[in-house]
Amino acid sequence: MAASIKDVAKEAGVSIATVSRVINKVDVVNKETKEKVEKAIIKLNYRPNIVARSLKTRRTETIGILVPDISNQFYPEVVRGAEDVANIYDYNIILCNSDSDISKEKEYIRVLKEKMVDGMLYMSSSLDDEIIELIDELKMKTVLIETKAPGNKFPSVTIDNIKAAYDATKYLLDKGNKKIGYIGIKKDKSNAVSLRYDGYVRALKENNIDLDNKRTYFGGMKVSDGYNGINVILESSEIDAVFCASDEIAMGAINALRDKGISVPDDVDVIGFNDIDLAAIFYPKITTISQPMYDMGSVGMRMLIKNINKKPLDEDQYLLNYHLVERDSVKK
Repeated sequence: MAASIKDVAKEAGVSIATVSRVINKVDVVNKETKEKVEKAIIKLNYRPNIVARSLKTRRTETIGILVPDISNQFYPEVVRGAEDVANIYDYNIILCNSDSDISKEKEYIRVLKEKMVDGMLYMSSSLDDEIIELIDELKMKTVLIETKAPGNKFPSVTIDNIKAAYDATKYLLDKGNKKIGYIGIKKDKSNAVSLRYDGYVRALKENNIDLDNKRTYFGGMKVSDGYNGINVILESSEIDAVFCASDEIAMGAINALRDKGISVPDDVDVIGFNDIDLAAIFYPKITTISQPMYDMGSVGMRMLIKNINKKPLDEDQYLLNYHLVERDSVKK
């Protein structure tokens, strides 16, 4: 039979209330008594009843993490950073994968509320008004990762996606390219990835290059979208380079070019975004914008835990650094 809080109190020679104070980290127990209780907990392998405790404290020490596509290598690294911080502060994680489906997102947010999570880290392919309204309605403590809310409504952790995309496109221009394609998601989506199109457009305009819509393709974020994007672009236009809104897209684009007998980078330069692990071992190794994925998760989790515990944030809109990684998919 599992040990009870009463058993722990008896073993430590203290009251049940004292054991409860130690478990709930109430700073009124002296060091010697605390050590006795902790030794009793270990000896009896006691595990607190989380449900009973949460009913009393209105806290579950559980945090929800909502991601749009766990198969995208960007998100597992973010989650790893978040989980490592959660473990430090003794929080548990519930991970939800929405498949970029807004109806699934809404359902998962409701489920997380029913599970009485203390807060949520939110990552999504699009921060729709419906989601913002639902978070408000449920009074869910939320930190956004990779995207921002209109008016900075929620705390967030991002990079400057417009500037990063501008730098990537300018890098291609500096290599002498003039016919630069773009493959990404729909430009009307309200999220980080859609902002990369704005950076691409800005770089072209500032370098007096007309935007050619025949060189742009809007789809998803998978390898297949990069493959399809190149085929569509090449049906009606020519390119000497292509900026891809993710490394997966870049991999698909490189494969499509290879299948058409077009060499990367001899004939066409390709640059990606994120710097996932595969980017460094794909052939050719992908030049890309490196995001601090692990740090985005760890900073976001620290912000959320502070928010849950009603502690002030040093900043509520964190902008982390990025850098360009030169590899083999762009001419030297």
